[in-house]
Amino acid sequence: MTTYWTTIDSPLGMLWLTGDGVALTGLYMERPATLDQPGWVEDDAPFALAREQLAAYFAGERQEFDLPLNPVGTPFQQQVWAALRAIPYGETRSYRDIAEQLGRPTASRAVGAANGRNPISVIVPCHRVVGSSGVLTGYAWGLERKRALLDLETADS
Repeated sequence: MTTYWTTIDSPLGMLWLTGDGVALTGLYMERPATLDQPGWVEDDAPFALAREQLAAYFAGERQEFDLPLNPVGTPFQQQVWAALRAIPYGETRSYRDIAEQLGRPTASRAVGAANGRNPISVIVPCHRVVGSSGVLTGYAWGLERKRALLDLETADS
């Protein structure tokens, strides 16, 4: 199976997008090592809509993404990632909030682990999850980027 990839510039730096030709499978802020593997093809064409929507998001003109997504993960991770997509633009939730929403109130750490394995950053907004006291906590791409995304989303508030 062919996996496609491309890069785009953003206010956060270079972003790497991956996809299966139909759906987006990844958005990374560092170059994935897998790009050099057989079956990976650099091609901008499958990402036209993602490019357009990301440009509008970073310009403050889009609050939701309408893209086909196909993140690979366990059933629990899929549940967490679906819950992340339900967090409204400009709002945050705690790991505990997500765990309770999933009916697993003691699973805050598992939610944090699934959040950290989200392969489609920004579009599946793992940056909107904070500690229970509201403090910024772990973000795979660094707290400075997390703060920048949250600031972008609250700039007009």
